[in-house]
Amino acid sequence: MTLNFSTYRQMFQKGMAAKSFTSSRFDESLKNHLAMVDDLNVKKPLSVVSAFLFGQALWLISAQLANASEITSGDAVYEVGELFELGIQLSYLLLLLGLLGVGTFFVIRQVLVRRELDLSAKELQEQVRSGDASATELFELGAVMLRRKFYPAANKFLLQAIEKWDGDDQDLAQVYNALGVSYVRDGKLEKGINQFETAVKIQPGYVTAWNNLGDAYEKKKDYKSALKAFEEVLLFDPNNKIARPRRDALKDRVEMYKGVPIKSKDR
Repeated sequence: MTLNFSTYRQMFQKGMAAKSFTSSRFDESLKNHLAMVDDLNVKKPLSVVSAFLFGQALWLISAQLANASEITSGDAVYEVGELFELGIQLSYLLLLLGLLGVGTFFVIRQVLVRRELDLSAKELQEQVRSGDASATELFELGAVMLRRKFYPAANKFLLQAIEKWDGDDQDLAQVYNALGVSYVRDGKLEKGINQFETAVKIQPGYVTAWNNLGDAYEKKKDYKSALKAFEEVLLFDPNNKIARPRRDALKDRVEMYKGVPIKSKDR
């Protein structure tokens, strides 16, 4: 079907009026359409062309929206994964900070304790040098040296405390016990046993000395004497958490080695 120019112009105006074109845009659009028409012949109605173009636009928009939806969904999953990973990292960080805090506390505590021991040792040594140190002060200095693991010095001051002791014999048992611990740690096991024996003779209910005596005998592999020492502990303290398991274990050993001579490592 062939349309004249005026008829085509009217149809185009009606079709484009719904889109609120201005007069200038209308003329420009009209010229563009006329350029594509050969001899003003339109083989398909303008409505079909418009519908096709509109459909193409909708298809492009739909495709873009679908793509955006997929990206958004992927981003959401990615963000959830990131948040989960971040939570794990924060948990590890908090755990690490907690461990560092505990470690720092113990380090600071050890430093403070050592500093206190150093100050105490310095003050007590000044008393000893001046010749004014009492037996109690010598005992305290020996105990400080024992805690600082200066065993020869601890032995020296504890022996001086025993020689100079003028106090209660019950308290003297603590000095013998400390000297026994120092000897054992210094590798002089037999001397340590002698000091523990003296301590429990002076104070029969001295549970700590009995435990130390049992431990020393066990190191010597004198299991019968060790068993006896731990049984003495349980007579005075039936619920002692150190002596009970040691006594039970030694019972089995004594039965196992009954009648078998055991070489001890006396020093």
